[in-house]
Amino acid sequence: MELKNDLILRAARGEKTERTPVWLMRQAGRILPEYRAVRSSVSGFIELAQTPELAAEVTIQPVDLLGVDAAIIFSDILVVPEAMGLPYEMVEKKGPWFPETVKSAADLKKLSVADVESDLGYVLEAIKITKKELNGRVPLIGFAGAPWTIFCYMIEGHGSKTFSNARKILYTDPQMAQQLLQMITDTTITYLKAQIAAGADMVQVFDSWAGILPDDHYETFALSYIRQICDAITEVPITVFAKGAYGARKAIGQLNCNTVGLDWNMDIQESRQLIGANKTLQGNLDPAVLYADFATVEAKTKTMLDTFGPDRHIANLGHGVYPDIDPEKVKCFIETVKSYSPGLRK
Repeated sequence: MELKNDLILRAARGEKTERTPVWLMRQAGRILPEYRAVRSSVSGFIELAQTPELAAEVTIQPVDLLGVDAAIIFSDILVVPEAMGLPYEMVEKKGPWFPETVKSAADLKKLSVADVESDLGYVLEAIKITKKELNGRVPLIGFAGAPWTIFCYMIEGHGSKTFSNARKILYTDPQMAQQLLQMITDTTITYLKAQIAAGADMVQVFDSWAGILPDDHYETFALSYIRQICDAITEVPITVFAKGAYGARKAIGQLNCNTVGLDWNMDIQESRQLIGANKTLQGNLDPAVLYADFATVEAKTKTMLDTFGPDRHIANLGHGVYPDIDPEKVKCFIETVKSYSPGLRK
């Protein structure tokens, strides 16, 4: 099916666009009352993500309500460890919780590279339904967590400021760490390819905990596995978003990806210099700007667009939109990008 709006795909490929495309990480979520209404009809987040019709509905809401240039499938990065044999719970106001964790090489015997079609079929079904209902209006983004970030949760069992248990393994049993990281990588490649086959027009790899590793460990235990994923995904554009990976920006720029996501603390011009001219950059407005008044949101958005320039840019926040942000401020950000973009600027 031909897309009516393919701005984001053209920008990712480095083609000229009439204006800068825009979407938001975590756009399908708690900022929207319409999302909360759907969420309250089920027992919780996991049931919502595992019910394809409802996952498709909340995926499409931001397209209808906010006017973004892409939908991103409503799911979670932690469906991958669950599919590998390590189930998780989503605890209200606390986040993910794994009743069992990986503590030693012996625990790896209980895990396996996921059978994506059966273990993650609900995500693929949600993608198929979403594609049909979008009817070519905008592209659909698929995604997965980067192996290092997934590894963090499988070892630690929950969110953490330091992920000290996960980092400890890198020093005490690097062989086990690499074995688990490879299993996650193999699952992730199959999973992303299945998302693409189901209809995803582009994919993003989220390395949420990139910033807690020293540079040498980031290369060995994170980037080398993302590299495998980027090399394997040749069908559609791929974005790598490694939050806090300041020292790895040059190396990320050398990956076989189309787009590099910047967090809000990454200087745009410095990042462009490090990453190179042949990649599209995504980001990177501070999500907290959206707490400000409308005039400030508009001014900060225009400054961001001016700094990135007219080419090879996908407008986004530097991380996911916070749940207590006013949707009207989000709309202000999106509408400013659309009205102030290249080709429309005087």
